[in-house]
Amino acid sequence: MASVTLVLGGARSGKSSYAQNVAERITKAPSKPPGFLATAEALDAEMRQRIRKHQADRGAHWLSHEEPLDIAGAIATLSQQCGAVLVDCLTLWLSNIMHAERDIKAETAALSAALKTAACPLILVSNEVGLGLVPETPLGRAFRDAQGRLNQDIAAVSDTVLFIAAGLPITLKAPPNS
Repeated sequence: MASVTLVLGGARSGKSSYAQNVAERITKAPSKPPGFLATAEALDAEMRQRIRKHQADRGAHWLSHEEPLDIAGAIATLSQQCGAVLVDCLTLWLSNIMHAERDIKAETAALSAALKTAACPLILVSNEVGLGLVPETPLGRAFRDAQGRLNQDIAAVSDTVLFIAAGLPITLKAPPNS
């Protein structure tokens, strides 16, 4: 099993740039580029601008793939082609899954299975949404709860779990003998 790193944090905490640096650092085979699996969909001008900025920050040497729903399948494919794969982010993926009215437990199980069989190291980014106010709406509370369960499930199968605050990593879980 390839190593799996989960990078958690709040909005604008620096988790994506930290995860990008991890992916570049652990890309072992120079003949295999780092891979980027984007879950966001460019549904409006503001999101298109965010995506363009992330693409520019990564540079042209990354192998990028956009997949809003089937990230388990995309991980299986990309992990064969890349030295490491960065998935950014599980929070948007969960939102996509909920919007498509898919079975969250089944999708999470498929993702967990893909993480266990990946051919290269994986770095996954996810928001920690449970540290703020209780959401006002039932949908907001359902999303917050599902995100918390997703983060727990992925942390359980990850070798390393980091929490990013103000751009600084806090190790929550590390591999034995590290």
